[in-house]
Amino acid sequence: MQPSACARTTTARRLAAGAAVVVLAVTAAACGGSPDSPAGRGPTTTRAESALHSAAALDWKRCEPAPSQEAQGAGSLTWECATLPVPLDHARPDGEKIGIALIRTRAADPAHRIGSLVFNFGGPGGSGVETLPGTAHLFETLRTRYDLVSFDPRGVGASDGVRCLDDKQLDAYFAADNTPDDRSEERSYVRGVKDFNRACEKNAGTVLPYVGTEDAARDMDLMRAALGDGKLHYFGISYGTELGGVYAHLFPERVGRAVLDSAIDPTLDATHRSLAQAKGFQLALESYTEDCAAQGEVCPLGEDPREGAQKVAALIRRLDGEPFPGIGDRRLTQALATSGIAQALYSADFWPILSEALEEANTDDGRLLMVLGDALNGRDDKGRYSTLQSSFTAISCKDSSERPTPDEVRALLPEFRAASPAFGEFMAWSLLSCTDWAVQGTAKTPDVSAKGAAPIVVVGTTNDPATPFKGTERMVRALGPGVGYQLTHEGEGHGAYTGGSSCVRESVDAYLFDGTLPEKGATCR
Repeated sequence: MQPSACARTTTARRLAAGAAVVVLAVTAAACGGSPDSPAGRGPTTTRAESALHSAAALDWKRCEPAPSQEAQGAGSLTWECATLPVPLDHARPDGEKIGIALIRTRAADPAHRIGSLVFNFGGPGGSGVETLPGTAHLFETLRTRYDLVSFDPRGVGASDGVRCLDDKQLDAYFAADNTPDDRSEERSYVRGVKDFNRACEKNAGTVLPYVGTEDAARDMDLMRAALGDGKLHYFGISYGTELGGVYAHLFPERVGRAVLDSAIDPTLDATHRSLAQAKGFQLALESYTEDCAAQGEVCPLGEDPREGAQKVAALIRRLDGEPFPGIGDRRLTQALATSGIAQALYSADFWPILSEALEEANTDDGRLLMVLGDALNGRDDKGRYSTLQSSFTAISCKDSSERPTPDEVRALLPEFRAASPAFGEFMAWSLLSCTDWAVQGTAKTPDVSAKGAAPIVVVGTTNDPATPFKGTERMVRALGPGVGYQLTHEGEGHGAYTGGSSCVRESVDAYLFDGTLPEKGATCR
């Protein structure tokens, strides 16, 4: 990074790093597992669980959070890490094993401890081992009576994380044109996707066919047993709601107190989920431009919200042919800018940073938008990438059976452009991410029906860009009568519990502590 950029981007980097708690990457749309897979429904991990019980208990050892996590207060807590051995293939519980990385901090009031509360923060592809220490301050009340636990799902981070390309190659991949304008650019885009997917097949090792959401749900049941809990108490955010729903479908009798925050829509296939996200991000962009315009002359987009949204779309189009100077010798391309703007729309807390970034862009300075784009792509300021986006693709393509062709995507472009002038084309072409994937996908949509499960609280935000609110309503219905209980948050952003609403926090805490369910029609503002 150029020295002059450091002071201007420190706040943005801190905020962008915190986005992991609400991350749902938008480069493709993910779908979940199916009860028709060979492993089938129900508690079929008996042999694996028996083997686990016969082994030594989890070997928890003291571990330290990264410096960036300490900045969020994680350093004041005691952290322990362990590795849980699980079958690579749950259909062969006595076969090859892989290790699932876990992290926890113990309950502050052990005399009134309820059990472990297992978190999945989203993605798919987000590292719970990295995210929990940096966000534990947001769950401090819950820590009084729960051990806070998270993990890297298989194929993520320290759990045989999928790595497809090296850092330099990923720099080029994420900067490349992802909205082809003609057949020549289309061929180049398709070739880049194919090269990425072949690299994943070559470099991921044996784990690639076994990284689906259903596999991760079965891992969580072994995790529950290893933690000594008869029921799984669970807090899933974004994609974590899909994982929680699939777990409830497979093991309804083992569901404890569970919260699904910012629920995915389990009724949508990959194409329609991506289209819904395009509409959601456009809505979030328009909410941002309204807020920006209300601030008067300081808004870099002017005082007309509608024109402001058009200016953002125009900026994205301009960058297609005229990349701006970025950080060091890197250029801010259209793809990186789109990622950066999307990252900033995950939370209203990021809006001031987005305004600053757009103010810089008015002078052809792309550094701050690049910081935000790097955060979405899992790149740190030293140029190192996490497994986030590679894991995202691997899990998404294992879950989704859709394999659209370029012709099919081309036919969808008008609908996607109408849904979002800023993000539509980008999200339409991203549907090709799984077309040449080496592993067959499981199903079009996940089965989250959970007859007989304990009540599950499903929280949704009305202006959520990444998981639009209709998904919350449909998740409640899909879980089944007497299982899904809805809590509505009228507001902006992705992640209601962490979004600043004391009403949401108090309602969720009451359920997790005392089992108090939201009343029908319960709404927080």
